[in-house]
Amino acid sequence: MRWLLVKVCLAVTAMVVVAFAVPLGLVVKELARDRAFSNAERQAAAIGPALAITTDRVQLERALASTQAGADGRMALHVPATPGTAAVEIGRHRSSAAAMDAASSRGRASTVAVGGGYALLQPNAVSSGTVAVVEVFVPDSDVTRGVATAWIVLAAVGIGLIVGSVAIADRLGTRMVRPAGRLANAANALGRGDLGVRVSEAGPSELRSVAVAFNAMADQVVQLLANERELAADLSHRLRTPLTVLRLNAASLGNGPVAEQTREAVAQLEREVDTIIRTAREQQSTTPVMAGCDAAEVIRERMAFWSALAEDQGRTARTAGVDRPVRVPVARGELAAALDAMLGNVFRHTPEGTAFAVDVHNGEDAVIVLVSDAGTGIRDPAAALRRGQGDGGPGSTGLGLDIVRRVAESTGGDIAIGHSVLGGTEVRVWLALRPGSGASGRGHRVPRRRRRPGQKSTASGLNL
Repeated sequence: MRWLLVKVCLAVTAMVVVAFAVPLGLVVKELARDRAFSNAERQAAAIGPALAITTDRVQLERALASTQAGADGRMALHVPATPGTAAVEIGRHRSSAAAMDAASSRGRASTVAVGGGYALLQPNAVSSGTVAVVEVFVPDSDVTRGVATAWIVLAAVGIGLIVGSVAIADRLGTRMVRPAGRLANAANALGRGDLGVRVSEAGPSELRSVAVAFNAMADQVVQLLANERELAADLSHRLRTPLTVLRLNAASLGNGPVAEQTREAVAQLEREVDTIIRTAREQQSTTPVMAGCDAAEVIRERMAFWSALAEDQGRTARTAGVDRPVRVPVARGELAAALDAMLGNVFRHTPEGTAFAVDVHNGEDAVIVLVSDAGTGIRDPAAALRRGQGDGGPGSTGLGLDIVRRVAESTGGDIAIGHSVLGGTEVRVWLALRPGSGASGRGHRVPRRRRRPGQKSTASGLNL
């Protein structure tokens, strides 16, 4: 398109230049010719008064010498003979006698071509009653004086117009082609799967509108894919909660073929759910959390759900800090999924009868949620966090902590694993209330509540 615009502009400008420059050049040439012959006619007319008074040679020579053409030797005078007087010839004649006789007989000025230029023949009546002929020589240099310079100027102006029009067309074409090229490249990249590609909103208004529409479409595609993957992962992971209960119940069936088949079916179902979760999480894009919730309310709700299973297994469950509203910038469903992941790990990886607790600390810049247990603890917390990024051990997808980590990082916070005062594992989750206010999971000291005699700690923890 760019070169097409340049070619069109070049052709149009060239035609316009030719249409105006050629007639102007011819006009300049004619003006120079008319100027030269008009000057010659004025020089010839200057001799007319003298011829009307006298035909004396001396007087006529003096009159010729007073003109510029006569002084330059470019004027001649022919006075025909009359009875009693001889013909008078003054100056150098360049035209033929026949041409002078023809001019005299016609009685008007004429121009004839001679060597090196033209001769203007001007007839004038003299006092003797005859017709004298004044000849003024006009050299070619006078006829073409200034023509070459004018043509050069016209040619330079025409070339300048053509070059300028081509340059302007090139810039205009660039303004149109570059945004269109960027849009085409972005569309190809989006088609290849690069969901992060966007187009700068530059160029003509129409292309800017197209860029805005493309970016909006790309954002919508990313959002739809993210929602789809998030929904698949979350729904699948939330199946882990009833699966955990089902697995624990299956474990209590004792021995026998039916019990073994039930446990194998539960394990197979759990592996399939883990595969779905891992596949959905592999390509999931982190999106900002746009809504908040009351963390205390969500914790109370989830603890009420898990307390029934905890009672069946003889586990002691405690909570602290949930008696007042605690707003966090996390969607309710996201926080519930993270809590289920941590509490599900407690039931999965600790023996029956192991106590656990959930504690909430509400600060000015962040909210800290702790899930702790009285189990055997985790030998390598760093490895557990790495498994949370997808390197799960046997019987675990490693995605429970990944969900928790994503929820924390979506607010600018962090997650850390340590030892709880209950003797087992403690998982600390920082949920930043403002961007840049989240504490690093390492080196940040969590405030501890003093325990009254006989009271167990309410700090929270979680293992894998």
